[in-house]
Amino acid sequence: MNRKSFFALFSVIVLLLNACNAATPQPSPASPEMPSAEQPAASAAKGKIVISNWDAYMPADLIDRFKEETGIEVELALHATNEEIVGKLVAAKGRGFDVVFMTGQFADALAKMGLLSEIDYAKLSNASNLFEEVRQISFTRYAVPYTWGTTGLCYRSDLVNYEPDSWYDLLTPRQELVGKITMLQTDRWLLLPAQKALGFSANTTDPGEMNQVKDLLIQAKKTLLAYDDTTFYSKLVSGEAYLVEAWDGWCNYGIAENDAIRFVIPKEGSDLWVDTMVIPNASENKEAAYQFINYILRPEIGSWVVENILYKVPNQAVMSQVSDELYSSFPNLAISAADLLKQEPLQDVGEAQELYSNIVAEVLASGQ
Repeated sequence: MNRKSFFALFSVIVLLLNACNAATPQPSPASPEMPSAEQPAASAAKGKIVISNWDAYMPADLIDRFKEETGIEVELALHATNEEIVGKLVAAKGRGFDVVFMTGQFADALAKMGLLSEIDYAKLSNASNLFEEVRQISFTRYAVPYTWGTTGLCYRSDLVNYEPDSWYDLLTPRQELVGKITMLQTDRWLLLPAQKALGFSANTTDPGEMNQVKDLLIQAKKTLLAYDDTTFYSKLVSGEAYLVEAWDGWCNYGIAENDAIRFVIPKEGSDLWVDTMVIPNASENKEAAYQFINYILRPEIGSWVVENILYKVPNQAVMSQVSDELYSSFPNLAISAADLLKQEPLQDVGEAQELYSNIVAEVLASGQ
C-alpha cells in the first residue's frame, strides 16, 4: 500500500479511536470490558509467542496445556476493545504480537493497510473442522474465524404482548414500549437497525443513504430508555427494559436468568459478525502462531466456548455435538450456519468510517 493510502486509513482509525474515547468504551459482541494491559515487548526467542485477546475468551488453562504439548511459551496481553488493539497495531506497524483476536471488520481494515499476513490454511489441519461456507467471507483470507453470530431483538415474552419481528419494532415502537427499549451504542451496531430497516447494506458508504439512517435514528432516540452495550440483558431480567437490540450470545446471558426472554432475527435481515484470529505481518514467530491457532480450532476448545460463553462457533465438529439440553435452553445457539450466512458480514467501510463516526456522534448528541 502506498504512503498516501496508509496515512488516509490511519487518520480514519484515529478518528474512530477518538470517537470511542469520548464515550464509554465499547466491547465487541463477544467481549466484556476489561482493563487493558501494557503492550508487551516483541517476542524474539524461538518458541515464544505473544497473543492479545479479550479476558476470559478462552479456557483459563489453555496456555499451560498448549505449552505442555508444544513447548511453546505464550505471553498473554488483554485488550478491552477492538479499537484499542487496532490502535496499538497501527502505531507499532504490527510489531509486538504474534496472534491477535479481533472482530472481522477490524481485521479487514488492518489487512487493507498491509499489516496482516495472508493465512495459509494448509498449515491449519484443524481448519477442516470449520464450516466450508465460512471461507466465503472475504476477510477470512487474513483472519481465521473463532466465533460468530448475529444481532437482533431480545425481549421479554411475558411483558411484550406480541411477537416482535422487525427492526421497526425497535425504531418506531408501540406506545406501551416507549421508554422500555435499549439500543447498542457501538457505532456499527447503533447504525445497523436503521440501515436494515431502510433496506440498505450494513456496509453502505452512500452519504444519501446514511443521512436517511441518521434521521430515522434521531427520531428513534426519543423513544429509548438508553443506549447500552453492557447491561441491556440485566435490564431485561429486572423488567426495566422490555425489548432491546442485542448480540445473540449476550441475549443468552439474559435467558440464563429468565427463560421468558426470547431472541429473534428481524425479517429485514441483520449482520453476521465474526470474531477472528490474525497473524500480524511483523510477527517474529509465525510458525508458532500457526500452531497456536491450529490448537484453538480443536473441537474441545470450541465446545468450551459454546458451553461457557454461550456463543456459536463456525466449527462444524463442535456444533454437531452440542447437547439437546443446551439447544433447548438457549434456542439461538441452534441458528444454523446456512441461516447465519444469509445475514450480511460486517466489513471495513474504509474512509466512510469518518461519515459513520460523525453520524453516530450527531445521533448521540441529538435532543440534548
